[in-house]
Amino acid sequence: MSNQEKTGTHLTPRLIRFRDAPHYLGMDRNRFNTEVRPYLTEIPIGKQGIAFDRLDLDVWVDQYKSRNGRPGQRKGDQLWDVKERQGFSYGEKSGISTKERSTHPAVDFGKALAKLKSKKLRPT
Repeated sequence: MSNQEKTGTHLTPRLIRFRDAPHYLGMDRNRFNTEVRPYLTEIPIGKQGIAFDRLDLDVWVDQYKSRNGRPGQRKGDQLWDVKERQGFSYGEKSGISTKERSTHPAVDFGKALAKLKSKKLRPT
């Protein structure tokens, strides 16, 4: 039995081999190659081996988290970045709208489509 097994301690190596790096970050190899690897320094090990510094991997995670993370959701709370969707009415309405146009093209398109659907076709 080794000292690590006796004391219950486990050392995480400073250099993480390429085959283990995606697992260390909790992602698949393709995503790692696309999103993470271009930003890391590759460290050659032996003739063909490649490793990455564990601290560099941790820095990448911290930066990714600061750009894309959001606070956890408590039971019953809504996510802070989820917007409610507006419903569209298909009935004809008269009058002038007092609402400003949406800045989102999909909403404007949806409103225009609803307006077209609500118009009755006239025989020619």
